[in-house]
Order: sequence, then C-alpha cells, then structure tokens
Amino acid sequence: MNFRTFLLICTVSFTLFACQNKTTETARQQLLEVEGKFLYLDQIQEIIPPNVNKKDSAEIAESYIRKWVTDVLLYENAKRNISNKAEIDQLLEDYKKSLIIHQYQQKLLQERLPKEPNEEDVKAFYEKYKNQLVLKENVIQGILLITPANAPQLANVRNWVQSGNTKALENIDKYSMQHAISVDYFVDKWISFSTIQKKLPLQLEDQTSYLSGRRFVELSDSTKHYFLNIKASRLIGQTEPYDMAKPKIIDLIMNKLKADFITNFESDIYNDAIKNETVTFFNKK
Repeated sequence: MNFRTFLLICTVSFTLFACQNKTTETARQQLLEVEGKFLYLDQIQEIIPPNVNKKDSAEIAESYIRKWVTDVLLYENAKRNISNKAEIDQLLEDYKKSLIIHQYQQKLLQERLPKEPNEEDVKAFYEKYKNQLVLKENVIQGILLITPANAPQLANVRNWVQSGNTKALENIDKYSMQHAISVDYFVDKWISFSTIQKKLPLQLEDQTSYLSGRRFVELSDSTKHYFLNIKASRLIGQTEPYDMAKPKIIDLIMNKLKADFITNFESDIYNDAIKNETVTFFNKK
C-alpha cells in the first residue's frame, strides 16, 4: 500500500467511526477520482458491517477501493481498445429488450394466471398420465421407533408400533419422551425406503423383495432396538402415489399454462396490430 492509499484508508476509517450513529443528511463526500469517475464516502460506509473494529474497517475499505479503482481502469482501457463497440452496443440493446419483455411477461402471468391449478385438474392429469409416473425407488409410509437395547416395556412397544392406531400413537408419544432415542412419524407422507434403511442395521441386496408384503420390521444390535411399522409401500416400477406426484404435476400444468398464455398473448398482439393497421407493409416492385 503506497502512502497516498494509506492516508486515504486512515481518513476513511476515521470518518467512518466519527460518523457512526449520525443521521444528519450532508452532501456526498468525494474520496477519489479515476477517469472522471468518483468514489464517495457513503459507498464505503454501505459495505462496512456494523460494530466492526477500526483495523478490520480499514482492511475492508482498502479492498473495496482497490477493486473499485481497478474496475474503472479496466473498463475505460477496454473501451479505448475494443474495435467492435457497435456490436457490443447491439448486444446490450438486445439484452435490455429481452429483459424488459421478460419482466412484462412475468407481470402478466402473475396478474392473469392462478398461482396453481385446482385440485380437479391435478387429479385429472394424474389419472390420464399415471402410467408414465413410475417410481424409480421404493417408498413407504409408517412409524420408526428406536430405543436403547435395554429400554423397558419392549413387548408393549412392539404391540404399539405394530398397531399404529390412535391409542397406540398416544402410548408411543408418552413412552418416547422418557425412553426412546428417536421416533419418526411418516404415516401421512411417503419417504424413500433408502432413507429409512440408513437408520437401521439392515443390509439388503434386493429392497423390493424384502418390502413386498412386509408390514413390520423389528431389529436390534448391541446398543439399540428398532421397530418399524410399514403402513403402506409402493415399489420400484409401480405408479407413483398421488401425494408424491402432485408437486411435479402442479409444475407441469403451470408451465404449460404459462407457455400457452405467452404464445396466445404474442399472437393476439400481432393479429391486433395487423387488424388495426399498426403495421405498415411496403410493397416491393
């Protein structure tokens, strides 16, 4: 860091601390100038985190100043040395036009389309295309309760988990507060069996065969006991459950609605322009 930069950093650091908690509006204070571009004190103030010490404040300010000066110099040097400025200007204009059109389209979509399709449309889509909604992994619904190996009342716990009825769930809740290591309830949502298997001392070569027709799993190792109620299962190759497929279907329907809306809107704009003679065609002889 040269002496002038050091002096500037010291000035910035001192000013930042001196101006802390002041809210009086003043004219913008210039710190430096490069190629006709000015860096102001308030720009530095904005990037300094609150309650930072003087040393760190100076380091942050120095880094910002170096980057700002370097960017200005690179940009000005590039402008003087490029030969395809007209092409770049055209690219910028094209990008600006595309960005404005995109923002306008998004505004129209927000105003004129529902946030999501109704339930009837989602169910109709599911029924129509469910043969294509095929599972690529095994999924289950149920309860997984893990206890210490020496936990009390394991016979009762076995019965509760196997049952899974309302009364059993109440007993599991009470028991888990004192004795369980963990309990996972997923009776109303589908979870990949691989996710559950990671919590079990269970090595399988064929998950599908193991799950087929199975409704209860009890395992143990040297420290823990595992109880798994499989309320329901869907296997690889079977149709994806509606609840799992629903978010995907909503996205597909909404994307189709958006694409159709934009296509029709653009077509209407063009047709209206032709009808209203907004477009002038010149006959070529």
